Amino acid sequence: QVLLVQSGGGLVQAGGSLRLSCASSGRTISTYAMAWFRQAPGKEREFVATISYNGGSTGYAESVKGRFTISRDNAKNTVFLQMNSLKPEDTAIYSCAARRSTAKSTSVYDYDYWGQGTQVTVSS
Repeated sequence: QVLLVQSGGGLVQAGGSLRLSCASSGRTISTYAMAWFRQAPGKEREFVATISYNGGSTGYAESVKGRFTISRDNAKNTVFLQMNSLKPEDTAIYSCAARRSTAKSTSVYDYDYWGQGTQVTVSS
């Protein structure tokens, strides 16, 4: 069983940075693709970033490209999302997800395990 536990997040001013972490406390995630999604109030959950099982391939939503970086440390069973140059429109609940596949995906329906979600609020 994969249990994803998130940390990080919080309140930051526009232009600031935050780092989110997502650690598996159960089965290793070293053979799983991982991703981050977010959901703002009144909106559907949307894709943010994804990474293949070994970190060799990544993908980003256009809205965060060049500002966010997804990475992973398989030795520590952890995935990260570094968020720089944050904007008020980045405000949302961010969730990590694991896919029982080595290949990354941008679709929410392809992911099998989810973290508990963490609030990110960017003030203007």
